[in-house]
Amino acid sequence: MTLTGKARVAGIIGWPVTHSLSPVLHGHWLKEYGIDGAMVPLAARQEDFAAVIDGVRRAGFVGVNVTVPHKEAAFALAHRLDDAARSAGAANLLIFHDDGTIEGRNTDSIGLAESLRENIGALDGKTVVLLGAGGAARGAIFALDSLGADTIRIVNRSPDRARDLATSLAKDVKKAKLVALDNWASAAEGAALIANTTSAGMSGQGPLNLDLSVIAAGSTVLDIVYSPLETKLLKDAAARGLQTIDGLGMLMHQAAPSFEAFFGVRPQVTPALRAALEKVLRERQ
Repeated sequence: MTLTGKARVAGIIGWPVTHSLSPVLHGHWLKEYGIDGAMVPLAARQEDFAAVIDGVRRAGFVGVNVTVPHKEAAFALAHRLDDAARSAGAANLLIFHDDGTIEGRNTDSIGLAESLRENIGALDGKTVVLLGAGGAARGAIFALDSLGADTIRIVNRSPDRARDLATSLAKDVKKAKLVALDNWASAAEGAALIANTTSAGMSGQGPLNLDLSVIAAGSTVLDIVYSPLETKLLKDAAARGLQTIDGLGMLMHQAAPSFEAFFGVRPQVTPALRAALEKVLRERQ
């Protein structure tokens, strides 16, 4: 079936995807700007990703946002890529062009950088611990680098994957260093920011259990997970008096360029948008 009419339809693809706020977020902007369009959730297992993308492209979708675990697969599928996606080796936005080609972009680094600027400002000369080594971690490294972080310590459950990430980025981001999870206390020493880019703590996933007693007072803990809004990691950090940043800011800011690509208007991230998303999250609990 091919879509007809003036409405522009985009999708959000992931596994799972029921947690995604993208349909609500884009729906808020569509209503605010009076645009005839929709954002459709698309649940796809890893082995079905390429087939689902081909199906929705043929059906007339203008593009899709991509969430875990498909960002690296989206990168591989794209015919052309922007610099951010090429550098990160991952894409969270696929745009379908009329000539049949697929353009891949990465807006994760933009979203994270803007969220951090709003909450703590620049990271000039500071040490950051990055938890994770997947597609989100790659985008995060460039965001942290753009904010002036002096050292980025990559910590991941799989040392080999973390090593591959650090090696692949060595030419562009020399400040990224690999630290084993077994040396958590050493990794956290002197860090101004701890940033979780894994899916641990997400609804339906196990929590991320870390010893936060080794984190210095005055440090900040960020979790890119937004469902639930307050993960166990953030609860534990707040209980210790540490500043926390949830994943909602990153979500809203990374979605703005996607909305512009899909619907032709660059939207504003506002307190009203955040309130609307928080309301939905509360209702889902």
